[in-house]
Amino acid sequence: MTDREFFEKLAECERDRLPVCAATIVRTFGSTPRETGAKMIITADGSTWGSVGGGCGENQVRSASLKCLLVTKKPLLLDVDLTDDLGTKGGDVCGGRMHILVEPYIWA
Repeated sequence: MTDREFFEKLAECERDRLPVCAATIVRTFGSTPRETGAKMIITADGSTWGSVGGGCGENQVRSASLKCLLVTKKPLLLDVDLTDDLGTKGGDVCGGRMHILVEPYIWA
């Protein structure tokens, strides 16, 4: 998802008064599936647009986003550690870490 597509989707959510969280990778360490600046929008039903990497890390972001939307209604900085799963699960494991800013947008 390009920045333009991201902001167009965010504006569409505002027009429709759809509460969402915006997740943005703000820092990476080591090998990660996406680079700094990658963005994703998450709705209260767990639907997403864009990607911050997929797999377990993206599931962490989805869970944190739902908590932001439904409980705290405050932004948070999430530390997604992709090193914990090395050697314990099959599949695509990058082995790095990402700091992801999760910002709720609850339109008045």
